[in-house]
Formats: sequence, C-alpha cells, structure tokens
Amino acid sequence: MSNIYLRKANLDDLDAIMDIINEAKALLKKDGSTQWQNGSPNREKIEKDIDLGFSNVLIVDGEIAATAALYTTPDPTYAKIYDGAWSATADPYATTHTVAISSKFRGMHLSKFLFSNLTTLAVEKGFHNLRIDTHEMNVRMQRLAKSFGYVQRGIIYIDSTPEGKRLAFELNL
Repeated sequence: MSNIYLRKANLDDLDAIMDIINEAKALLKKDGSTQWQNGSPNREKIEKDIDLGFSNVLIVDGEIAATAALYTTPDPTYAKIYDGAWSATADPYATTHTVAISSKFRGMHLSKFLFSNLTTLAVEKGFHNLRIDTHEMNVRMQRLAKSFGYVQRGIIYIDSTPEGKRLAFELNL
C-alpha cells in the first residue's frame, strides 16, 4: 500500500498543480466536454485558492497525485438553483471545486482517497453539508459524486452563458 495523504497546497506546489489541471483540461476536451476549455481554472485562480487556504493536494509516496479546492465560504453561484432545490438551506456548506488527478496516477482509484479526505476535512471544520457541481458532459465527476452519496439537486449557472450550466449535487451528513 502506498503512503497517501491530503495536505494544504502551497505556492511551491503551483507548477505541479497546473500540470495536473492542464492534463485534466485535455482529458475533458477528449471526452467532448467544454468544461475548463475557456482558460479557467488558470494559474491566478489556483494561486488565489492557495493563498486563501482552499487548495489541497493528495500526496502519493511523496508526489503530488491530485488536487482539489475545498471552499468554506458560500459560493455565490449556488444562491439560485433551477429545476430543484438544496436540501439543507439553513445550514452552512463546504464546496469542492477544481478536482483533478494526474494522468500518471489515473486508474488507481485515488478519487476515493481524495473525496474521503476532503469530506473528513469539511467535517473537522464543522460542515455537514457538502456541495459540488459539474458540467453535464463530465460523466466521471457525476459518477464519483454519486458514489460518495451526493444527490443531484438541480442546475446552477457559473455564468450567464449556456456553457455556464452545471449539474449541482449535495451531500448531507
């Protein structure tokens, strides 16, 4: 068994994180998804997430294998949900964004470690409601969210364009 753990990302990790993000962009494009094809997430966004303490990296045997951000502040794009409703509207929630696994580590089921650790981190911070969204073409993320007990609650928009449409999921612990 490998040595696997989650830690906060730091600025020294930025190049490795961007390599993983760029690999994920290429995979999404290959899958026919337009998600992440407009330049975001970019280096400035990841750097800001690191500065705010939201960015995390999954370490496997001393190497960065995956990245994800766990936001602990309300996400303005989640304020309005269409074709459904959030289950827990009165309670605070944490949101997972910018999930990507290095191509070197794909197929090793590391997403389970990543999500388990992010859930633990959220609960340690006092959050029992977790949210995530993904493009309707990102079937991998949809399957992953559902495998962790997330329930699709409706549609949100990250911007006002048709490409901004996202499937919204929620997990209540």
